[in-house]
Amino acid sequence: RSRFGHRGPRLLRLPGSTRRGRSAMTSQMKRPAAAMDQDKELSFPKGFMWGSATASYQIEGAAAEGGRTPCIWDTFCATPGKVKNGDSGAVACDHYHRFKEDVKLMKELGFPAYRFSISWSRLLPKGRGEVNPEAVKFYSGLIDELVANNIKPLVTLYHWDLPQCLEDEYGGWLGRNIIDDFEYYSKVCFEQFGDKVTEWITFNEPWCSTVLGYANGEMAPGRKEKPDTEPYLASHHIILAHAKSVVLYRNEFKAKQKGVIGITLNMDWREPLTSSEEDKAAAQRALDWQLGWYADPIWKGDYPESMKKRCGDRLPAFTEEEKKMIKGTSEFFGLNHYATAYTQAPDGAAKTISMWGNIQEGGYFEDQQIQLIDDARWKRTDMDWGVVPWGMRKMCEYIQEVYKPEGGIMVTENGCAVLEDTVEQAKHDTERVEFLQGYVAQLHEAIQNGADVRGYFAWSLMDNFEWALGYGKRFGIIRVDYATQERTPKASALMFSEVCKTNVLKVPARVYEEAKFVMITPSTHRKSTKDAPVSELLAKE
Repeated sequence: RSRFGHRGPRLLRLPGSTRRGRSAMTSQMKRPAAAMDQDKELSFPKGFMWGSATASYQIEGAAAEGGRTPCIWDTFCATPGKVKNGDSGAVACDHYHRFKEDVKLMKELGFPAYRFSISWSRLLPKGRGEVNPEAVKFYSGLIDELVANNIKPLVTLYHWDLPQCLEDEYGGWLGRNIIDDFEYYSKVCFEQFGDKVTEWITFNEPWCSTVLGYANGEMAPGRKEKPDTEPYLASHHIILAHAKSVVLYRNEFKAKQKGVIGITLNMDWREPLTSSEEDKAAAQRALDWQLGWYADPIWKGDYPESMKKRCGDRLPAFTEEEKKMIKGTSEFFGLNHYATAYTQAPDGAAKTISMWGNIQEGGYFEDQQIQLIDDARWKRTDMDWGVVPWGMRKMCEYIQEVYKPEGGIMVTENGCAVLEDTVEQAKHDTERVEFLQGYVAQLHEAIQNGADVRGYFAWSLMDNFEWALGYGKRFGIIRVDYATQERTPKASALMFSEVCKTNVLKVPARVYEEAKFVMITPSTHRKSTKDAPVSELLAKE
C-alpha cells in the first residue's frame, strides 16, 4: 500500500484537538461511562479470511538482482526531489533474500493468509516475451513456503510497478498497447503460479496509479501536465486490461485451477456535511469519482452518469462490446480503506491540498467539485489521516447496497502509520492496536447489518518503503530495522494474531464505543492545510 498520498485531497479540520508530535493520535469524543462497563467479544463468520498484506516494490529489494529490470518507481526514486530523503526500494526489507524468515514469522503469529504482489519487470524483464527463470524460482519458492506452512497466498498482479521499458516505448498506461501486454503478463502468472494460487487480484488501487501518477504527479510516473485527460485515459486502459485478464483466466485457467479473480479499489468514506441536497450530491460525486469510476463499469457496465455528464468527451467511451466484456469481471469486491471525510459542495472552483501540501486544481480535481472537511476531534495517525472507524462500516454497507458483489467484499488493506522512533516504541504500539480494534469492530457491525464481508487483511505485515514518503512512515505490525533487517513483532501483531487464531475480536469497551458514529459540529469548522502551524485554539485543547 500502499500508502503515500492516496487518501485523496487534503481536508478542512475542526478545532478541538491537541497534537502530540508527528504521531498526533489525539483525543477522541467522550461517551457516557455506562457504555464503558465491559469489554466486547465479537465473533466473525465461519471461514472468514484473515491475513496481512505487502507489495513487491515496497519490500522485495534486490532491485538489480535476479534478472529484474527497472520499473517506473526505480526511475521516479532516482529523480531528485520526488521521494523524501532520496529513498528507494533498492533494498527495502530485503524480502527477496529473507522470504523464508518472513513466512516463518507469519506462521508463528498464526496468520492464515498473505497478500503480496508480483514484480512485472522481474518476471518479464522486457515487459513481454521471454520469462525470467530466476523470478519464477523466487515466486514459486515463496508460494511453496506459504503453502507448506498452511498460509493461503493471494496474489496481486499489479501494485504500481510498471516496467520502465513499456513506459519508454509507448507511454505506459497512456498507450493502448498496454492492454495486450498486461494480458500477456497475467497469462504468464497464471501459467507459472496458478497451480497453487487460487486468489488473484488484477490491480491494486488504480485510482492511485492514475490520479497520483497522471494528475498531481506525486507518484510514478510523475505526470501532471494534462490532469483533465490523462488520468481518465490511463484508467480507461486499466479497466480494459483488467477485463481482458479476467476473461483470459476464465477461458483458459479457471476450470482447472478453480480460483477466483477480482480487483481491489481504494475508497475512504464520504459523509455529507449536512442534509442539504447540495452536500449529498457532493458526497455522491466524491464516491463516483474515486470508487464508481472503476466499480461502475465492472459491476454495472459503464462509467457513472455524473462523470459522463461533467467530463464529456474527455472521458473515453467504451464500445458496446467492451461494456459487455467488462461487466461482471470481478468475482469479489476488493476494498482498501483507511480514513473518512465529510463532504460539501464548494463555494466557487474546487481546490484541495495534496499530501505534499500542494494546491490541486483544474482537470480531475475540478471536475468532481467537492470540498472535504475533517473533524478535529478525531484521533490522527502519523500520516495525519483521521481515525474514523465508523467510516469502515458505512463504506462496506454502501458497497453492499450499490454493487451487491456476488463474491462478497474482501477488505484487502486497512491499517495506520504510527510514530515509532525506537524498537521499544514499536513493541508498544497501542495506537495501532486500538486503530485495528476500532476498524475491525465496525467491520463486524457492517456484517451484522447485512454487508457480505468475507475477509480482512491488515496493512502491512511489516514496515516498508512508503512510496514518495520513503522510509519515514511505518505501517507494519512487524517492525523492520532497515540497517540490520531485524524483524520485531509489535503489540498490534500479537493482538491481530489472537484474532486470526480465534476468529474473535476482543475489544475494550472504550475503544468499541469510540468507534461509533458521532456527527461533526459544522458551526465550528475551519480550513486547514497539511503543513499549517497548529492554531492557538488547537494548542490550548
